[in-house]
Order: sequence, then C-alpha cells, then structure tokens
Amino acid sequence: MNQPAHNQPDAAKPDATKIAAPIGVFDSGMGGLSVVAELHRHLPRESILYYADTAHVPYGSRSDAEILALTARAVAWLFEKGCKVVVVACNTASAFSLTSLRQHYGVQLPIIGLVPALKPAVAATQTGVVAVLATAGTLRGHLLNDVIRQIAEPAGVTVLTAFSAALVPFVEHSQHHSTECEHELKRVLQPLCDAGADQLVLGCTHYPFLSAAIGRAVGDQLQLIDSGAAVARQTVRVLIEHGLLRPVHAEPACFEYAVTGDPERAALMVAQWVALPFCRVSVA
Repeated sequence: MNQPAHNQPDAAKPDATKIAAPIGVFDSGMGGLSVVAELHRHLPRESILYYADTAHVPYGSRSDAEILALTARAVAWLFEKGCKVVVVACNTASAFSLTSLRQHYGVQLPIIGLVPALKPAVAATQTGVVAVLATAGTLRGHLLNDVIRQIAEPAGVTVLTAFSAALVPFVEHSQHHSTECEHELKRVLQPLCDAGADQLVLGCTHYPFLSAAIGRAVGDQLQLIDSGAAVARQTVRVLIEHGLLRPVHAEPACFEYAVTGDPERAALMVAQWVALPFCRVSVA
C-alpha cells in the first residue's frame, strides 16, 4: 500500500460530522454480525455500516495475497463512505492485514482488529489445556502464535488447535442448526475434549452462531469464549481516545449493511440473526 500524502497526526478536535459518522465493520461474510450485536450493546448511540464480502466468503482457505487484497478493498470502501473507525470483524483478515492497514491509514482512520481470546481462556482453565477453533487462515497467521507465546506458554497452559472448512459455509447458508453441522462439530471437537481441554476459544466471528450446536455436540465439556465483547470495549476506548464518541443527545443509531453477494439472502440473515433495526441491505 502507498501511504496517503495527508496521513499526518492532527490534534484538531473532530467536527460534528466526523463524530456523527458510522462505525465501519467488515467481515468476509455475515459472521461479523456477532460483533455488530456486541458493538450495539456497548455503544447503543453509534451508527454502524457493515460490509460483508459474501461474494468471496470464506477467506480461511484463500492465499495470503488474496486475503490482503480483499481486506484492503473492503476497508477502502468503508473509508470512502466516511466511517470514523473500522472494526475488522474477521479473524482471518486480522491475522494478515492489521499491520499494513494501520500503516496505510494512520491516525486518519483508526483500525480495530480481532485477536483470539486466549487470555481469558488461560485464566479460566482448570485442566491446563485450552483449545482454539479457527479457520485455516487464522491458524496460519502470526497473531494466534504470538498470543500463544505471550500468554499461554508463560502460564504453562497447553493450546490445542482445530479447524473445519465446513463450519463457515454452514453458518452462511443458515444450516448451523442442522444434524450435519452437529456431526461435524462432534468430529472436530470431541478429540479436544478427550485431550483434556475445558475452554474453547471461538477464533472466527461466525462461530458464536454455532454455540447451540456445539452444546448439542459435546455437552458442557467446553466453556465457550469469543472476542466480540472485548472488541466492543476496545472500540469504546478508541472512540473516546480520538474524541469520536457520539453524545448522549445524538440522533438514534442507524444500521446499514452492504454485501458483495446476494442482498436478498443477506437481508433475511440480518433479520434472523440480529435483533437490531436496519435501513437497508445493498450491494457494495
């Protein structure tokens, strides 16, 4: 990426238009709606513009170069739409793109990413064994390995990893309550339970929508932990730090969703999965 010519620190107070601008949220598909729900819970006055690259989901099996390019395009779209911050609500995209995005946009667009929630899992484990369920891309990236080295290894906690290429498509096609999905989760997760894991880090924003199916597959053997609430709290801190938090008397929040794939199917998913009002679902 080429550094923008006007990317210089600016101590000027943000104007009202900037403060009123939406939070941009990006995911490879509709899984990031789990993060949108947490953002709204923590920031009920903030508007959200959600970009789902449903034409290219899933990202986990794509090459590093593809992930970088698709993520850069999505964030550029949100930036051009005037978003005041961007939340990369995709673990795979975060694993490969956070550093380059932050270098590119600097202070003009704060970038918030996802890091697998290993810290609370390490703190909570009673067996000394935790597991991470993630995409192949997230497991291949450096973020997870960095967190394992910084958090788990000093605590003497063993981290097991697992992935299944079938899980994101189950969610994207609203088949996450199916018997087939439950069987796949049983196949992937039971070996982790047998190895002593008692905490399961959900390393993809699609996976919170699998919580009920995971419970049916392995019962209460695993405590589920995801990053949604932590990302929402970090977004609150970033908005305060940059003077971008909407005031108490602000207009009601507005929710808009843009997809690169089928907008009609996306609209049904939004209505089914997220109990939030939205203006429209459009094609990005």
